[in-house]
Amino acid sequence: METAAASDPFVASLPVFAKFESVADIDNYKPLPDGWALATADIVGSTKAIEAGRYKTVNMAGASVISALLNALGRQDFPFVFGGDGALVAFPGSALEITRNALAAVQRWVADELDLTLRAAIVPIRDIRAQGLDVRVARFQASEAVFYAMFAGGGGSWAEAEMKAGRYLIDPAPAGARPDLTGLSCRWNPIETRHGEIVSIIAIPGASRDLHGFQLLVSDIIALAGRQERDGHPVPVDGPDYSLLPAGLDIEARAVAPAGRRWLAKLWVVFLMTLTAVTDRYGWTIGRFDPKIYKRDVASNSDFRKFDDGLKMTIDVDADVLQRIENRLQQAEQAGVCNYGLHRQQSALMTCLVASPLQRDHVHFIDGAAGGYAMAAASLKAKVSV
Repeated sequence: METAAASDPFVASLPVFAKFESVADIDNYKPLPDGWALATADIVGSTKAIEAGRYKTVNMAGASVISALLNALGRQDFPFVFGGDGALVAFPGSALEITRNALAAVQRWVADELDLTLRAAIVPIRDIRAQGLDVRVARFQASEAVFYAMFAGGGGSWAEAEMKAGRYLIDPAPAGARPDLTGLSCRWNPIETRHGEIVSIIAIPGASRDLHGFQLLVSDIIALAGRQERDGHPVPVDGPDYSLLPAGLDIEARAVAPAGRRWLAKLWVVFLMTLTAVTDRYGWTIGRFDPKIYKRDVASNSDFRKFDDGLKMTIDVDADVLQRIENRLQQAEQAGVCNYGLHRQQSALMTCLVASPLQRDHVHFIDGAAGGYAMAAASLKAKVSV
């Protein structure tokens, strides 16, 4: 059966760039159609939850928004971006009711199962354009099989601010509602730094509105990160280490099974991870599944850098590269070209959407393991609000 996404020509027509340096070029972006809207969501009080050590849970809640919406919309490749403690998904107006119901269900699940409050809103693109802003989208080809959407134009940031101000909000579904979170998983060990520190960076345009200067800044930061092996990619080229008892095991079980059947879900995950680790260790395959190829795909498919009305990166860098990046950011901030937030930690976390391990288009969201983007955003907000 053909879905709304499959019949909509916009997604297929999005510009694609293969070099991340092109992320700052607005010509690579295409405006969302007039009838589309943004679904945006975040965790209320995420900073306090992270300070209490619940960063893995916060990440899972943020990724659950994308999982729930893509599943409800037929797993089509609508533009989305993961923000650590939240997410944004663009969708056509024809899918409004489906999206609203999925958002409401995931809000209820986050409250009931994760004991967090997920705030969610749907903002029409026409309202964004009425403010003189826009939502422009492009696709970055992270690997042979995976593309990530990049957002520009200021509209996504405005939609998020409107949500936080209490406008366009969606009410949670009634008690007991569950979204379809098939494929949402968190089975990898934390990824330790190999070069010095895992650094989460957010840089947005500053008060001067010097967009050309901001584009130059983005290019410079990307080039500085490029001094590090694999542009500072925090995931080893051969993939992260398996965890036979993943720290996110309970959360994943809550995502895929009701209360009475979670022990079965946990046993299944432990069995799969043990089988995969053994076959990887001895170079075996399971039918068409090769664990070594899968792990390499995990690394290449990861979204360790993105553009969402600003540059966001979680990178593994040494002290020299980090100092150069900080100096450039400080220089640009003092000139009014940007505002930025930065958070350091010793490891990164990965949250995944995997339709099937036999398909190579599984996607993996990277964040810092001690707060990452949420803490960088808090640092940025503190400076902007002064």
